[in-house]
Amino acid sequence: MTYSQPFFALLDGTPDGTPYPQTVHDLGVLHVPSGRIEASDPYVTLGEGLVVRVEPGSYPAFVTVADVSEESDGSHLREAYLSLVVSDGAPVAEVRGVTPEGHEPAADDEHYGVGVDAGTVGFADAEAIVRCMPREDDRTDWYDLLFDSGEPTSWFELMDSAEHYREGSANITMPLATAGENVVLSHSGWGDGFYPVVTTHSADGALLGVHIDLLVAGPDDEDEDDDEEVEG
Repeated sequence: MTYSQPFFALLDGTPDGTPYPQTVHDLGVLHVPSGRIEASDPYVTLGEGLVVRVEPGSYPAFVTVADVSEESDGSHLREAYLSLVVSDGAPVAEVRGVTPEGHEPAADDEHYGVGVDAGTVGFADAEAIVRCMPREDDRTDWYDLLFDSGEPTSWFELMDSAEHYREGSANITMPLATAGENVVLSHSGWGDGFYPVVTTHSADGALLGVHIDLLVAGPDDEDEDDDEEVEG
């Protein structure tokens, strides 16, 4: 299904159609050995997000950040897209809403995406989450053990660090990883809400990238289409 919202992922400068200057920041690579990319709010639904299939591999990750300040002076920055580049050999010709693994295509007035309750979105290999995250039970809680442990390596600390890629984003190796299995995270633009997951394609239909659109560069609320949300 063709995606009808304005789309400016991975474009530096001020693209035609948006008033906001953008910068694109490298977040390293995401390892996807299973070919199953999960998109989720990793602090709330890691292991339960929607899954999109790609060829197994390791893919460069980027966050596109928009300057939404009135003076375009960098005083108000918002993450606009979290992206994985599957191929960069051709220009983007089409943006599509995803049909997640195990789901039927969404209706024309609906789209699949990520529900966010902790102001964060992320990508990970779906099968690596099962293998490389500790099992949660009455004695083990990811929040206290990993997310907010108080250690410099806690996920919250890494996301707040300007020295770890950029403040507001992170690339974190899972604690039981044996081959670098990781999670790429970013603050979710305006915060909690529902954000579409889309794919970009070349003119011949080849997959170029997978993106979470954080709806920063889109229309104002009163001008938005009446699309419905469909969580994966």
